Amino acid sequence: MTRDAIATLLEAVKGGGISTAEAMEQLARLPYEDAGMAKIDHHRSLRLGLPEVIYAAGKTPEQVAEIFRRMADAGGAVIATRASAETWAAVEALVPAAKYHPVARVIGLRPADATPLLGPAAVVCAGTSDLPVAEEAAVVAEYLGVQVSRIVDVGVAGLHRILAQREALAEAHVVIVCAGMEGALPSVVGGLVAAPVIAVPTSVGYGAAFGGLAALLGMLNSCSPNVTVVNIDNGFGAAYVAAMMLRAGADPAR
Repeated sequence: MTRDAIATLLEAVKGGGISTAEAMEQLARLPYEDAGMAKIDHHRSLRLGLPEVIYAAGKTPEQVAEIFRRMADAGGAVIATRASAETWAAVEALVPAAKYHPVARVIGLRPADATPLLGPAAVVCAGTSDLPVAEEAAVVAEYLGVQVSRIVDVGVAGLHRILAQREALAEAHVVIVCAGMEGALPSVVGGLVAAPVIAVPTSVGYGAAFGGLAALLGMLNSCSPNVTVVNIDNGFGAAYVAAMMLRAGADPAR
């Protein structure tokens, strides 16, 4: 339940639109709702300003669908990451208004009366092989209310490609950079922008890439001081942190 939803609920009680008992029933789901197989943190939007997100991997399609439905009923944006086509079919049956993004493997629902977009943010990926992680970051950020521009296939093997994007990068208030192999791209981007850079190592590369570990270590050792790093393939984490940065910048009281 969002701040706006609670404010609307209180105004409805004040105006006589619903009874105090009905309002209490809705508020009883705070701070969390026990769905048996999950305890849904409806209070998270009040604490953090951003909602809880469903990690679909490891859950059955039916479990994800039921959690998604309950969160949709509470209002606000709903996001499920690492969702398969089978999981999407189960969610769509319960929440037809939801949308599936197959490259990002994200299922999302965003209310029509959502708050104005934050940003802008840029999501950059070194190669087309990094697109699933980059799209996870971009799509999640958009559902969190961030205006996103995508810059694709600009890895350091052809340095002129990222240099040609300097104007687009300069507009971003935060930049998410996804790269595998040796993970050099975030350092290059960090030297081009006056903004925080969130580096996302991807599990792309041949043997000595060690499933993204080489990129992770390279990014952690970046010589660009505005670069910070999330876990391997964690596009979701980068998007969530970027959204919180932008919210803080938009309203320092938060």
